[in-house]
Amino acid sequence: MRVVVQQEPFDFGAEASAFADGRHDLGAVVTFTGITRDLPGGGLQAMEIEHYPGMTLKALEKIASEAVDRWSLGDVLVIHRYGRMEPGDKIMMVATAARHRKDAFEAAEYLMDYLKSRAPFWKKEHTGNDAAWVAAKDEDEDALTRW
Repeated sequence: MRVVVQQEPFDFGAEASAFADGRHDLGAVVTFTGITRDLPGGGLQAMEIEHYPGMTLKALEKIASEAVDRWSLGDVLVIHRYGRMEPGDKIMMVATAARHRKDAFEAAEYLMDYLKSRAPFWKKEHTGNDAAWVAAKDEDEDALTRW
């Protein structure tokens, strides 16, 4: 299990290959990458993500460990960035590996739902001369109820 909180960009292809290479004991690898999305109609200049380093890493490690136990995963990778990102930049990556695809898919969805709604990150959208904190969305919180 590897959990990383970093400011610098990551290479999705290299991370996915390193995660999957040499695995003869597992039958499925699922990956997901979150990308900084422009606002409807455009206008987003940047997304700024803040966090508390010690608290954030511990929270992500805890949920990744729970996913490993719940779905009997062979491995998990979570990378989440902080700092300033522009539309199109990669924000985060989740990869799960399991003997069977159902476990890998469900665990990846679980982790993504958690990261979207409960991970201790705060996002601020910068548009023109304005900046505003992004409010939590009910649908993101509701997604956790299925788990």
